[in-house]
Amino acid sequence: MRAAIVEAPGKVSVTTVPDPDPGPRDVVVSVASCGLCGTDLHILQGEFAPSLPLVPGHEFAGEVVGVGQEVTELAVGDLVAVDPSLHCHECRYCRIGRGNLCERWAAIGVTVAGGAAEYAVAPVANCVKLPEHIDVKDAALIEPLSCAVRGYDVLSSTLGAEVLIYGSGTMGLMMLELAKRTGAAGVDVLDVNPDRLATAALLGCSRSAAGADELDRPGGWDVVIDATGNAAAIQDGLGRVAKGGTFLQFGVADYATTAVIEPYRIYNQEITITGSMAVLHSYERAAALFATGVLDPAVFISDRLPLDQYPQAIDRFKAGIGRKIVVEP
Repeated sequence: MRAAIVEAPGKVSVTTVPDPDPGPRDVVVSVASCGLCGTDLHILQGEFAPSLPLVPGHEFAGEVVGVGQEVTELAVGDLVAVDPSLHCHECRYCRIGRGNLCERWAAIGVTVAGGAAEYAVAPVANCVKLPEHIDVKDAALIEPLSCAVRGYDVLSSTLGAEVLIYGSGTMGLMMLELAKRTGAAGVDVLDVNPDRLATAALLGCSRSAAGADELDRPGGWDVVIDATGNAAAIQDGLGRVAKGGTFLQFGVADYATTAVIEPYRIYNQEITITGSMAVLHSYERAAALFATGVLDPAVFISDRLPLDQYPQAIDRFKAGIGRKIVVEP
């Protein structure tokens, strides 16, 4: 089969590799589409993945074309989206229900071969069967949506909150869509990319701007979400949180990124600083939301490229061109 391979830091190509075989409780998925994500850039930089070479791709969906001998839940021909999370179920964090913090954390497309290929293997427990009305080529959006759902689980948002989101890429836009549905009184979006900012306006944000100084809110925002991972955005966002408010670090920053906090202000104004890591008990809910039309794939997916153009797709993503970029084998 054809697959993208991150061979070494900074080096990615598309080549032929052996077809995968399922284990007893695995299925083989013929990949319909696979989304690119900031995590893929980190893997290309030599971060996250414990070893290379690796077939990337943790956002994917497709058709079941093979099942292990002990699989009864799915059959050949079923359409599925795949939760990439691989928890050990044995460590302290798994035992207390925090599998996304697993001490042996692993994921399809990050630590084992993923969906940037014609075929991928996944445990049957990680597969969510899709209803017939969903176009499976759009269902790669379910995994990032499940991360956004987890973000709102962490926030436990209060009705009537004023929300500020840094970044209007895929994840920022998903956080916008969920904020609108979780009782926010207003949702403002910041981005230095005018094309992306225009999409936030199209989706109905309250206000959009290149910087927070352009928005008249001297008391700050109840909820500030960084969906960029950018050091300057994070630092600015920390200073925009209103008294009693919450800052959510949602974007994936480089390992070396740092920011300065003001401990007295955090204490005196009862500010909460928190993070949201990947998927936790949120994939099925994201699939259910996706089935209701919570996202418009035509808005969110800006580029569909063939698998053989995976290196070019990575270059487009790295350059900040478009929104969600998917490859289709």
